[in-house]
Amino acid sequence: MLQPKRTKYRKQQKGKIKGKAYKGSKISFGTFGLKTLDAGMITNRQLESARIAMTRHMKREGQVWIRIFPDKPITSKPLEVRMGKGKGGLDHWVAVVKPGRIMFEIDGVSEEVAKESLRLAAQKLPVATKTVVRPDYEG
Repeated sequence: MLQPKRTKYRKQQKGKIKGKAYKGSKISFGTFGLKTLDAGMITNRQLESARIAMTRHMKREGQVWIRIFPDKPITSKPLEVRMGKGKGGLDHWVAVVKPGRIMFEIDGVSEEVAKESLRLAAQKLPVATKTVVRPDYEG
């Protein structure tokens, strides 16, 4: 007799991330962008640390656009609390991203500086990413 998978039900509660991103999948503001290759949830702390890593490497030159916003609240119950008694309190906020979504855009710096700063930002994020360049860019 087959046992039902318990992990299936746990994943459904937090919400599945299915499909590709069509909205926000093209570079709109800058010249260089950081595009995600997997689906995932990015916390507000991860976003902020990626932004700081980028702007430090760019020595505060150029412009940075953050194209995602953490607008989904994640709740959790405190440790060692019994089951029941309602939903847990607000723990943190996340931005849900799908594959193909542009997360950051950069303009006003050279190509080498932009690619290195986007690489540093990508190290802070929990999803696989790639650097993309605007199609009409002539470097």
